[in-house]
Amino acid sequence: MKVTIVGAGNVGASCADAISYRGIASEVVLLDIKEGFAEGKAMDIMQCATNTGFNTQLSGVTNDYSKTANSDVVVITSGIPRKPGMTREELIGINAGIVKSVAENVLTHSPNAIIVVVSNPMDTMTYLTLKATGIPKNRIIGMGGALDSSRFRYYLSKALNTPANDISAMVIGGHGDTTMIPLTRLASYNGIPVSEFLSQEQLDKVAADTMVGGATLTGLLGTSAWYAPGASVAYLVDSILNNQRKMIACSVFLEGEYGQQDICIGVPCIIGKNGIEQILDISLNDAEKALFAKSADAVRNMNADLKSVLA
Repeated sequence: MKVTIVGAGNVGASCADAISYRGIASEVVLLDIKEGFAEGKAMDIMQCATNTGFNTQLSGVTNDYSKTANSDVVVITSGIPRKPGMTREELIGINAGIVKSVAENVLTHSPNAIIVVVSNPMDTMTYLTLKATGIPKNRIIGMGGALDSSRFRYYLSKALNTPANDISAMVIGGHGDTTMIPLTRLASYNGIPVSEFLSQEQLDKVAADTMVGGATLTGLLGTSAWYAPGASVAYLVDSILNNQRKMIACSVFLEGEYGQQDICIGVPCIIGKNGIEQILDISLNDAEKALFAKSADAVRNMNADLKSVLA
């Protein structure tokens, strides 16, 4: 199985490292427009092989899409990352043209690839990729929900003082500081609702911390985070390539689910060899429905800025 990662920055390189280290794919191609950058990152990772025991073949290329031919999955991380004080939404004008060009180039050489979009603003870039390429919607997946859910579980584990892997929790809605919806009502600790252990005040704080989780790291690091995003991509790619059919919150194109049309936004999905195998239209309470509708309106407003790119 072959995976191409476009963009050898912090997120792309972390993704390549996680996929290689875990042996998810037999071949990984890391591509970047900066001369020698992807080659250097790939060489550095490959020099870990004898010490960490992985056998994935990883190579780096400079802007040569022919080397990505016959990829099963293509991950797009291209574009500029957030800087302190910058919202994901402010990246639209810069990243839209980049993501559109990348998607068209990779599909020229891998027409059957499943595309995983990481570039921000992620929901809008996922929508752009779908509309610009015209490929089936099951093959376009936005990664944000997987990352937001992992951050949600982290903050719940801190509040509960328990391992994050004992917690089941999901974030739906837009991948933005004000649009994501941590589903505290459905979160559980080894099958028991977390509300049995945490007060409403504590749950509200966990939700608030989750929503600004990315911005918190940007403020601390001076740029976007990369370890957790890279691991989240690897988790998603693993479910695709190995047909694991995991339930993962992903940004996908809705056609009536959750009362929404013509939008890509985060909802629970079954992820397998065909990409989106199933969109799970779970029951939300009235408050959650209202939050989801508000989130969808915000994402749709951002999508309106794509008109010139899609023209």
